[in-house]
Amino acid sequence: MSPSVPFATSIEDLRSQAQRRIPRMFYDYVDAGSWTEGTYRANTERLRDIRLCQRVAVNLDGRHVRSTMLGQPVAMPVALGPAGLAGMMHPDGEIHAARAAEAFGVPFALSTMSICSIEDVAAATTKPFWFQLYLLRDRGFSASLIERAKAARCSALILTLDAPVLGRRYKDVRNGLSTAPQWYRPRVLMDFVRHPRWCMDMLKTNRRVFGNIVGHAPGADDIAKMSDWKHLEVDSSLTWDDIEWVRRQWGGPLILKGLMDPADARRAAQMGVAAIVVSNHGGRQLDGTPTTIEALPRMVEAVRAVPGAATEVWMDSGIRSGQDVLKALALGAQATLIGRAYLYGLAAQGQAGVTRCLEILAEDLELSMALCGHVRVGTLDRSVLVAETCPT
Repeated sequence: MSPSVPFATSIEDLRSQAQRRIPRMFYDYVDAGSWTEGTYRANTERLRDIRLCQRVAVNLDGRHVRSTMLGQPVAMPVALGPAGLAGMMHPDGEIHAARAAEAFGVPFALSTMSICSIEDVAAATTKPFWFQLYLLRDRGFSASLIERAKAARCSALILTLDAPVLGRRYKDVRNGLSTAPQWYRPRVLMDFVRHPRWCMDMLKTNRRVFGNIVGHAPGADDIAKMSDWKHLEVDSSLTWDDIEWVRRQWGGPLILKGLMDPADARRAAQMGVAAIVVSNHGGRQLDGTPTTIEALPRMVEAVRAVPGAATEVWMDSGIRSGQDVLKALALGAQATLIGRAYLYGLAAQGQAGVTRCLEILAEDLELSMALCGHVRVGTLDRSVLVAETCPT
């Protein structure tokens, strides 16, 4: 790491650095929720409220946090979840994040609404990554995205289900990010002026629009036209029949993201999907929902109750430390996804910041696990948590 780059000891350090480095429009896009932002805040607060059981006189030699996701080895049970506009946090941001994930040994998921395209990321990496799909009204274009993901050797497809319509994100509305980015607003332009380093860095790349859409979708030749192209709207009529259509089109491991109700978890397991992600979209969609850590135990129970189910249960939303990962694993999750945590690192320091984010999580997870008396993440269960502080 360059001596000029501040050393980060926590995800909070990376958040503070990100806030200083990038324009408010993009910082607010990451660090915001919908409506009152109550669910956004509660996701992290509820995780913090769970207490850990300290154990002593346990042989802790040989400890590690390695695990598997979808049957593949991972350095720890954490993946970089899909995040739109990551390429505006840092030039070519998705490429930097994917390279950091590959080098560290964890999965990376590319968003439909990324700045770098599927092909850009495939050309810049050597291992398969995952692609996240929003099912759009234009099924032909949705099918073409799936085919492009296949051609790029993506190893899994994530179908996001909790955004058939967008939650009301007041900060994005005020900043001009509720549709295509509105750079021309005087407030936005002045904010850019206050961040000359970010501006100069962004001028060095030609990737500043939605790479998977602009220039690929019919009628979406530039970002302004794309905002008026109604067929690119997420299909609000999506049903389980459409999920089955996606599964047939894809033909590989399918992950359903955005499930919070046990009935939906059971149906997904009965369908035989590879994994579900217990997620409230980081508090960016329906404000006032339970936190994901509160929903997790019931979701795990619902999947386990399905005879022969091999569906993995993962969790995202609110994870800011390795201890948060530990708590999710102890309550039955097989893995976790992170979004804001790595975006803070990306905005703060580029690829090095994403790497530092992963290092912090792994170090915290290993040390906390050891102090709870465990040497493998696979042995974690409710016994490491103070029962009266846990969701039921």
